Amino acid sequence: MGEAYFYHLTQTPLEHTLPVLLGRARGAGWRVAVRGTSSDRLDWLDRKLWDGPSDAFLPHGIAGGEHDARQPILLTLGEAANTPACLMTVDGAEVSAQEVSTLDRVCVLFDGTDERAVQQARVQWKALVDAGCGAKYWSEATGRWEMKAENPAKSTV
Repeated sequence: MGEAYFYHLTQTPLEHTLPVLLGRARGAGWRVAVRGTSSDRLDWLDRKLWDGPSDAFLPHGIAGGEHDARQPILLTLGEAANTPACLMTVDGAEVSAQEVSTLDRVCVLFDGTDERAVQQARVQWKALVDAGCGAKYWSEATGRWEMKAENPAKSTV
C-alpha cells in the first residue's frame, strides 16, 4: 500500500517543485502520471518541463498521443495509460483512496497562497485518511521542506 504525500507550496512555485519531485520519482524507477484539471494548464506544464535544464531533462508526453503507454511521465486529465507507480496531482485534481492503495506513491501538490487550493487539499487529506490511507504533510514554510504531520495507514486486517 502506498502513501499520499501532500506538498504545501508556499516558497517555491509548482514549475520548480514538480520537476524536482518528478526527478526523484524517476530516480526510484517509477513511471509517473501528473494529473491536472485543465488542458491549458497541462500544456503550460509541458512547456515548463521542456524548458528545464538539458542535464535534467524529464522525458514526458501529454495524454492523447500515440505512445502514451510508453511515456515515463504522462501529463493527463484522467486515468493514465502509462501504468504509473506514482501519481502527482496539481490544481486540485482528484485522487481516490483506491489509487493510493494500489500505487507506490501519490503526491498532492497545492498552492499555499490560494485559500481555495488549501481548503481542497484539506478535504482530500481528510477523505484519504478517513479511508485508511497513510498520509504525510510536507511544508516549506521555513524555507526548506519539513514533514509537519503524518497519519499512518490503518490496517484493514
